Amino acid sequence: MAALRRAHSTANLVLRATGSTTSRSVLPAAVNAGNRHLFSRAKPAYPGHWPLNTLENAFMAVGSGLMALKDPRRHDMVATLGETTAGYALPRMRDAMLASAEGRRILRKRPSVNSDTVDMEWLKTLPEGTFGRAYITWLERCGVTPDTRAPVHYIDDPELAYVMKRYRESHDFYHCLCNLPVNVESELALKFFEFFNIGLPMTLLGGVLGQLRLTPDKRHRLFSEYLPWALKCGGGTSKPLIGVYWEERWEQNLEDMKKELGIFDPPPAVWRRPLSEAAKARKNKLAAEKAAQERADLEAMGQKPPQ
Repeated sequence: MAALRRAHSTANLVLRATGSTTSRSVLPAAVNAGNRHLFSRAKPAYPGHWPLNTLENAFMAVGSGLMALKDPRRHDMVATLGETTAGYALPRMRDAMLASAEGRRILRKRPSVNSDTVDMEWLKTLPEGTFGRAYITWLERCGVTPDTRAPVHYIDDPELAYVMKRYRESHDFYHCLCNLPVNVESELALKFFEFFNIGLPMTLLGGVLGQLRLTPDKRHRLFSEYLPWALKCGGGTSKPLIGVYWEERWEQNLEDMKKELGIFDPPPAVWRRPLSEAAKARKNKLAAEKAAQERADLEAMGQKPPQ
């Protein structure tokens, strides 16, 4: 009970800090966007769509929230929480995309971000300082891939389902742009940033509930350093990142992009893997791949490769 009271107090603090109507999107937490009925379900509207009625949606929202709090590694529960608490945030996110030509192209083309649609090898050849090269470096430094995002199941409107999918697949770009690694403290900082930037309720819920798992020192730093950054950058200077067509910007200078989008760096984070170590690992990987290709070429020509 003490933890829940602390979470409620934290949520009120964050919402008062916004001083805006964004907080209203959190209030209908168990209400998804769309014409949902109390007992009856809609018919599936796209592949993988699992329609819920209002009671089922509320049950899934509460259950997934409790499971995600118990075990934050349950990404399926985090994804379910995001969808079942989306409320009216998704239509607003779509409106933000429709407000720019770049966002409208995303909605029209509906690109996906994964290792099949993004040429990772080409990104490695881009010059240092470009967004694409920074993204590859971030992936290697954090030891992650773009193939881990859960599909959308519980959003009734197909276009809004894509908006949620786009948010999930863009999350790592936010990490890269804000120079934040993958750890609990940095993830919570980014969740607060996302809430102020796009208003998705799950991002606030994740920040409020997730901070309960921090040590007192890390919690103090989260609220004294990262939260003010998230409020000023995410809710003040930055443009809505949901409308950025990242795949058209691989060759853009990263610092120029940050200036254009109104992004400034958060307080320095603690990285598990230093940048120099990541660069060395990339060099060793490229050398190993080159050696393997040379051996394969020699074997194809019937020659014995050197030992």
